[in-house]
Amino acid sequence: MTINSPKIGLISLGCAKNQVDAQRLTSALIAMGYKIENEYSKCDVVVVNTCGFIGPAVEESMQAIGEALNYARKVIVTGCLGARAKVIMDKYPQVAAVYGPGMRATVIRGIVSLVGKPKEIDRQSVNHSGILLTPPHYAYLKIAEGCRHHCSFCIIPSLRGPLRSRYPDMILSEANDLVRRGVKELLVIARDSSDYGMDLKSKPSLSSLLRQLGELKRWVRVHYVYPSDEASRVVDLMAEGLVLPYLDVPFQHVNPTILRAMKRPGNIEKTLRLIEQWRKVCPDIAIRSTFITGFPGETKEQFNELLDFIKEAKLDRVGCFPYPDVDGATANTYLNPVDEQIREERAAILMEAQAKISYDKLESRVGKEYQLLVDYVSDDGTAVGRSKYESPDIDGVISIPDAKGVEVGSLVKAVITGHDEHDMEAKLISKSDGAISFIKN
Repeated sequence: MTINSPKIGLISLGCAKNQVDAQRLTSALIAMGYKIENEYSKCDVVVVNTCGFIGPAVEESMQAIGEALNYARKVIVTGCLGARAKVIMDKYPQVAAVYGPGMRATVIRGIVSLVGKPKEIDRQSVNHSGILLTPPHYAYLKIAEGCRHHCSFCIIPSLRGPLRSRYPDMILSEANDLVRRGVKELLVIARDSSDYGMDLKSKPSLSSLLRQLGELKRWVRVHYVYPSDEASRVVDLMAEGLVLPYLDVPFQHVNPTILRAMKRPGNIEKTLRLIEQWRKVCPDIAIRSTFITGFPGETKEQFNELLDFIKEAKLDRVGCFPYPDVDGATANTYLNPVDEQIREERAAILMEAQAKISYDKLESRVGKEYQLLVDYVSDDGTAVGRSKYESPDIDGVISIPDAKGVEVGSLVKAVITGHDEHDMEAKLISKSDGAISFIKN
């Protein structure tokens, strides 16, 4: 009787960096001969790759674990929440094993111990760049793990460890393989991309790495660049057309007292000057940032300072969340915590102000032509894509009605015809030949 190779289910939650971990695990399992199965009830083991940063993420992870246990015979938990094994085992003692983040080899050993190894005949050859859990036309390129900062609201260093940069040749080899596979957009990610290379003996920098990636003639979009001299060097590359003019820089706040309490640099005047400098060097730049409202001790006046900054800076994209009581974060011990309702009200006020700014920003794009990368095409022929100013999943989208014949992953040219506060509509002008271009608008 032939014994089938074990079937593995995998769900990954949280950020894109966690998704890259899931891709690497999936790639290793397929190479070994394991079968990847979507239906839990058919799986021999389900691996839940969790997020454990803020309360809602922890809740979602716990729900995912419970759902897996309802159907699967054996469940392994890994990822950030896995670093808090007691929290998981207290609620779900039937979980087979719990491992922290970045423990791919250990997870695989756990799977082998539970269900054995696959048959030799089922082993598969996997691309150097691995299995993609994204659509095939874009991919996340993680350049470093861990973080050297100790922001008082964050527990990532305790979960993920210190900064550990990948060697440039490894990153470039992966990027070249992705390009050979037809990937048209490389999304560069790390906990703090601007710190890339600081821990390596040769001291490579983010800007030197991006210059080499830019030579691949693909969209290169960089995320999580802290406000720094290195961020300014990245903007120089944007002005050269080597990197998409899209800067994702988490300011978090602008009041000096709050920033000191957060253990982050900056103040409103310095930040405004930095933004002005970036826009002078690269007038085409779109700036995205995130902010926290209701940080412990934040007064009404300090919040209003942040609100004034939002109105003056006129950033292109903004994300905001009320301060979360992250288990283990230093800021939880600070005096004068802000009432949860006030935290949420301030976040809503900030996002309402940003919605008006975003509406005006998008209004200025009406009538202009852009190259769009198509992420989805509906049955009725509506194509949904993004320009150089939008990153997948976190920014708005551009819908193109009557785009029959347009394929997912294709580059097309379209003119913006309408919008709301976040999304746009466009009219198809032509199907591109696939060449990457940075159209100046």
